[in-house]
Amino acid sequence: MSRVCELTGKKAMVGNNVSHAMNKTKRKFNVNLFKKKFYLPEEDKWITLKVSAKAIKNINKKGITQVVKEARAAGILTK
Repeated sequence: MSRVCELTGKKAMVGNNVSHAMNKTKRKFNVNLFKKKFYLPEEDKWITLKVSAKAIKNINKKGITQVVKEARAAGILTK
């Protein structure tokens, strides 16, 4: 499975390693992902999501219900 956050849609970015001599080689900046279980009280079930650190901060701030609702409205989350 690809390294994509299931709530925000964040995915890896591409950039360069730059040496002291300014030689450039391609590299990948991966997303800081965690596999977490969340309880949705209105649906009375547990869901497991791969979420980024930023998504976890949003969940702590807004609540899992609101974040999942926004992700479904944006078409990112299909569960």
